[in-house]
Amino acid sequence: MSDVDQPVAHPPVTDWVHDFDHTDPQWTEDPFPIWDELRAVSPVVHTKRFLGCYLPTTYEAVREIANDTEHFSSRRIIVRDVRPEITSRNAAPPITSDPPEHKPAKQLLLPPFTPDAMKKLEPRVRAICNELIDDFIAEQRVDAAARYTKHIPVRAIAHMLGIPESDSDLFINWIHMILELGIKDESKLLQAVQEMTAYFSGHIEARKSKPTDDLISYLMNARDKNGNPLEDTHVMGSLRLLLIAGIDTTWSAIGSSLWHLAKTPADRERLIAEPGLIPTAVEELLRAYSPVTMAREVVKETTVSGCPVKPGNMVLLSFPAANRDPTMFPDADKVVIDRRENRHAAFGLGIHRCVGSNLARMEMQVALEEWLKRIPDFRLDPAGTVTWSQGTVRGPRQLPFLLGKAM
Repeated sequence: MSDVDQPVAHPPVTDWVHDFDHTDPQWTEDPFPIWDELRAVSPVVHTKRFLGCYLPTTYEAVREIANDTEHFSSRRIIVRDVRPEITSRNAAPPITSDPPEHKPAKQLLLPPFTPDAMKKLEPRVRAICNELIDDFIAEQRVDAAARYTKHIPVRAIAHMLGIPESDSDLFINWIHMILELGIKDESKLLQAVQEMTAYFSGHIEARKSKPTDDLISYLMNARDKNGNPLEDTHVMGSLRLLLIAGIDTTWSAIGSSLWHLAKTPADRERLIAEPGLIPTAVEELLRAYSPVTMAREVVKETTVSGCPVKPGNMVLLSFPAANRDPTMFPDADKVVIDRRENRHAAFGLGIHRCVGSNLARMEMQVALEEWLKRIPDFRLDPAGTVTWSQGTVRGPRQLPFLLGKAM
């Protein structure tokens, strides 16, 4: 790679209000005080980084933008150092679609993710969790991210797509290249997209002569609003979306939940004593540690919560910051595992609300149930370091635990 292609190193942030950067190590490590500081100043702040970008800091401002498809486009959904031309090659319908194309593209994807479809998948997810636990339960020290959290959604989505679960390391690497390295290094993003395209092209071709009962064949058999088969580029974009959106987000949410329980024995003990509380706790853990920050592109001048926003800028649409807004959630900075009213935005707001929310909830619930059943005693390993992913999706990438009762 030539010097010209080298990713740009970002200078450290010294003024969060006027120069925020969601890839700064301080944000990656602990973004919560930063959001509090920004929210106290304004419902919308701006940075010149990333060719110009706004950040809504309140629940109301995030909701306003998410519901406004006239002034904010979803054609770009990651805030990066560059804004390459939009082509069908980098589209991932429906997440990158705007109305009127969005609705039919989203409706195509809803049937495989209904609550009934998730009930059928649940036994496989339980089995995956237990197969993973079997591998390390006898050990005293374990990196729960490397050995448990990241494999559950990867293997579940591979199972749904009808592709080998053993290819999961490939998928994990592509996601890292697209969502983390690709923010500052265009070549890494393009390489991952090319490799994914080649991989899925092979699976699509194979199914043309030998159809299967899985998500790839489902998309190949789907019809658009005019009754025509989907273009190969549409099928490919949706497959990329399912792989990327279906993996990193949920592994981050499961990891953050276990991290919280490892350092909060009272919550852990309560969930072991009252397993029926786990679904309610999952909603609160989703609120408190929402993994996903999306983006929008400003396409028309408007105001958000009284603040002017101008075209030519991106918007970092932080659902995690919205979920920590104290005007929306009492004790927003506390994890209240029996919080009853919880209208969190972890799965997004507006027309782009997550298609896979039923899948993510089921995977989180099953992952916590199986772990707590078999490993009731665990805590953070003081000899290790918890590291968090940078950029669009935040979750623990290293999660060193000590298993068993403290000596």
